[in-house]
Amino acid sequence: MTLKIRRYRWSDLDTILALHRICLAEVGLQPGDGVYYDDDFPRIQEIYLACGGDFIVGEHGSRVVAMGGLKPVDRETAEVCRLRVHPEFQRRGYGGVMLSALEDRALELGFSSLRGDTTLNQGAALALYARQGWRELSRRQVGDLVVIYGEKRLARTPAMEL
Repeated sequence: MTLKIRRYRWSDLDTILALHRICLAEVGLQPGDGVYYDDDFPRIQEIYLACGGDFIVGEHGSRVVAMGGLKPVDRETAEVCRLRVHPEFQRRGYGGVMLSALEDRALELGFSSLRGDTTLNQGAALALYARQGWRELSRRQVGDLVVIYGEKRLARTPAMEL
């Protein structure tokens, strides 16, 4: 079964918040560690959608198993946020599908660059970003964690310019 991608709906809130918490616990992140936070979830409409970004979910059957958001930084740059795939559905290529969908959506919205961050202990995320052409910008120690910041310049393909 393939992953169906659609835009976030308010009725997804409890599901994506649970997905977020499950995914972060899986890699040892927890509230209060200086990296983990979830106060933006009740404000997805305001933080992602109403200001020129987007938030998408991926469904396997009728179950939401993946998510990701685009939060505008400025007119040219958006931040990839909340890219998550439920542990039971990892290693199926869904992370790549979601990241590609976010990159495509960013181009549609007029962004030419994406930024994002992850932690050093999120090896699968680091590998995904590297496979998709992201480059590391910097690292910062936050508590016991090393946060890695990256970016990707987006390029329009000839088909997109038609």
